[in-house]
Amino acid sequence: MKKLLTATAILLATPFVAHAGADFVKGDRTFAADAELGATVTTGNTETTSLKGRLDMKHELGNWENQYLLEALYKEDTGEETGKRYYGLVQGNYQFDDVNYMFANANHEIDPFTGFDSKSTVSVGYGHKFIDNPKTIFAVEVGPGYQYKRLDEESRLAAGYDSEQSWVAHGVMNFETEISDSSTFKQLFTADYGESLEGRSETSVTANIAGALAMKFAVVVRYNSEPLDNKKSTDTETNMTLLYSF
Repeated sequence: MKKLLTATAILLATPFVAHAGADFVKGDRTFAADAELGATVTTGNTETTSLKGRLDMKHELGNWENQYLLEALYKEDTGEETGKRYYGLVQGNYQFDDVNYMFANANHEIDPFTGFDSKSTVSVGYGHKFIDNPKTIFAVEVGPGYQYKRLDEESRLAAGYDSEQSWVAHGVMNFETEISDSSTFKQLFTADYGESLEGRSETSVTANIAGALAMKFAVVVRYNSEPLDNKKSTDTETNMTLLYSF
């Protein structure tokens, strides 16, 4: 755990250290963000609540491209909590040239319905943009990482240990393309391979409504090759949300 905390602290500090040392040129600094929100509430014979929120921020300064991501999901059915997930990520990319870069990534997830209180992963590696033009982006990232997972109380009693930790091979494939002047298709694959294979796929279509407001439809699939006892290896999530860009 001490190794993970040390590595996380270094990675979290990386983007800010880079900002302090970068040569700032007026007009060169850029910042953009997408705020996403969706909710479903039913009452009467069936009472359900579903909330999804996401804030994705990107900051460019000199040779650095940084991302800060926050996600939250909550589901309730007839007064019983059926889903809860919180996720945070920070990543700094140092651009060697227009298509090659080095990345440092740290993320933390809380999802008690997987049998783990939390999961933290840190990784570093190399990224390459195979396509990078105003309409299409296709980038791949690979590198080593370290993962720490803390079991919840029930899982700890059943398994006989408190946590799982391992080195992992981290990989990301990101594809984005404009379908039309007002719509965009995105496909993101993320995988961490160590003592088990954990993957995440997000497929989405975003259609502009008016100005900076858009509608987003997304399907998210999470996979764990070795889930805890009584847990399924695959989770799926389908969302329809409003997205505001600024």
